Amino acid sequence: MSAFDKQKMKPLKDPIPMRLKFRKVGDLQYISHLDLQRVMSRIIVRSGIPAWYTQGFNPHAKMTFALPLSVGTQSICEFIDIKIDREIPTSEILDRLNAQVTEDMKFSAAYVPTTKLAQIAWVSYEINICTDTSDGTLADKVKGLLTTRPLIMKKRSKSGEREVDILDYFKSVTVEQGETLTLRVMLRAGEGSLNPEMIVTALRDRLGLLATAEESYTIMRTGVYFEDGREFE
Repeated sequence: MSAFDKQKMKPLKDPIPMRLKFRKVGDLQYISHLDLQRVMSRIIVRSGIPAWYTQGFNPHAKMTFALPLSVGTQSICEFIDIKIDREIPTSEILDRLNAQVTEDMKFSAAYVPTTKLAQIAWVSYEINICTDTSDGTLADKVKGLLTTRPLIMKKRSKSGEREVDILDYFKSVTVEQGETLTLRVMLRAGEGSLNPEMIVTALRDRLGLLATAEESYTIMRTGVYFEDGREFE
């Protein structure tokens, strides 16, 4: 090994922040956030990327996730911030990581971030409902429910359960009726966010949707955005 190669392998004095974008779809929607943390730690180790580890008795790769997903929700836009202690092309980082995962968790981007995860203000979701109702006005009824104040629901938080108008958390909503009923919503993110499952609960309680075993739904996180509506990066 040349002196130049040895120098390239020498850890940097200051670790480099690195942001990774990945998806969590398919069967992985049933993995909890705690399980995801454990899986991600193993992926990083097995990939051999030069991750920076904390010091002390139990060193581990420093990881910060943006907006943990609820079990049962899929996403094509998950972000995690890590640190690396050696310079390495981002294309190689992606290749190494993707060699360790299935199609349900593919990494699509790796880059040095210029923003903070805390700047995420809005999150978009697509909710698809397969229903046996033949009501041709269903889309209008759903749109009316989700745009007419107040829509009071019980919301759980660290301080307990309280009644809130869930429309306070909405930025936009569209409803389309085709082979499935498709809702596209943009909701407040971060502290005081709204779990999209509450929308499904409202549809079930107020409109009688998803009342039979033959009906089903999926929730997909489709995008994250800054306060001004720009796509997060």
